[in-house]
Amino acid sequence: MPRAVKFSRYGGPEVLEIVQVPRPTPGPGEVLVRVVVAPVNPGEAGIRQGVFADIWPASFPEGQGNDFAGWVAALGEGVVGFAVGDEVIGYLPRAAQADYVVSPANLLAAKPTEVSWEMAAPLSAVGVTAWAAVNAVDVGATDTVVVSAAAGGVGSLAAQLARLRGATVIGTAGPHNADFLRSLGVVPVQHGPGLVDRLRAAAPGGIDAFIDTFGQGNVAAAIALGVAPARVNTIADGRAVARYGVHSQAQEDAFSPRLVAELATLVAEKRLTVPISAVYPLEQVQDAYRQVQQRHTRGKIVLSLVPEEDRAALAARLRADAAPSTASGGSEPVLGSG
Repeated sequence: MPRAVKFSRYGGPEVLEIVQVPRPTPGPGEVLVRVVVAPVNPGEAGIRQGVFADIWPASFPEGQGNDFAGWVAALGEGVVGFAVGDEVIGYLPRAAQADYVVSPANLLAAKPTEVSWEMAAPLSAVGVTAWAAVNAVDVGATDTVVVSAAAGGVGSLAAQLARLRGATVIGTAGPHNADFLRSLGVVPVQHGPGLVDRLRAAAPGGIDAFIDTFGQGNVAAAIALGVAPARVNTIADGRAVARYGVHSQAQEDAFSPRLVAELATLVAEKRLTVPISAVYPLEQVQDAYRQVQQRHTRGKIVLSLVPEEDRAALAARLRADAAPSTASGGSEPVLGSG
């Protein structure tokens, strides 16, 4: 039977279980997706720990994971624009870490074949978040912009997107990530005590905008540097939003497959990269979250639900099994857990 990650009580990574579940069936306007890769994100850990229970309570047994990439496995009634075997990127809160997911067709974006599964899957979460943060502070070609935790998942993409707009980007990070940031065209500055002075030295002409992806005093540092609250965005410090009146934009007004497709095109054109620090098999989901919760990751950690060596054969089997049923109106193809 297909597998899914679930948790039945709040707690640390140890509460995560891989359970067998029935294969879902797509309804009208829906698509069944065979998931290949599903990232892990710090915010998901917070939900599982109960940190946000007052806002987003869990419904036990609760699923885990938001973003994914996979193959179209079956189409619900009335779906057009997709075919079985198509490669897609999607976003499905608290459900993505499963062999099969059902998504509304209008919330899926096509994955360019030249973009790896690992780099594609995070685009619907960290990619969209980074895009929204850059938009929130209205980055322009003459700006000097600071991105905190610029080697992280959201930070590394926000820094690159700001660079694509022509801005000078300063990224805060640990010393071990300095060369990585330079490879992205970002000026590295070490985080920690004395940050304000180091940022002043790195930007003698002043700082125009500040994108905070980490919290822990970064917004206060931006205000101390004279950045206008309207040009500060944080996705990690709700108290600073209330205190200083800065932005807290973490996504566009509505999830946009068009935006995900645009980001995927940038990756395909090698104008944007999604750094991948580790790939875990689904069976090691607990270890993946232990690593992401350390908050010192470069880029993204992802789960592989189909081993790389099996992907070509599984995709070919999916398309071959679908061919007669597409012509004859027969049953949907059935794929194992992979």
